[in-house]
Amino acid sequence: MKGERLGEFEEIVLLAAYGLGRDAYGVTIQQRLEKSIGRGATIGAVYAALDRLERKRHLKSRVGGATHERGGRRKRFFKITHAGVQALETMRADREEMWSLVEDKP
Repeated sequence: MKGERLGEFEEIVLLAAYGLGRDAYGVTIQQRLEKSIGRGATIGAVYAALDRLERKRHLKSRVGGATHERGGRRKRFFKITHAGVQALETMRADREEMWSLVEDKP
């Protein structure tokens, strides 16, 4: 069904959130994408992907406490769900299968 599979950007955002663990929120995910794979993304694009992933039940979010450094604003933290881990494992298996087709070529 359309919309259930991960798009490429959703996949890397979900991987970044998974790798960051408890520290996963919009800015840290954006920074991880830039640092790890050199892919720049606007914060708006990151949050749009996070919202889609949450609607697909691949992520859960919680709001942290307000901080003085952020002018009293609260951070929205993200945590991968079991369904999110399964989606990533499916994507990985699919990619490995496709790579095996290329690697078997003379």
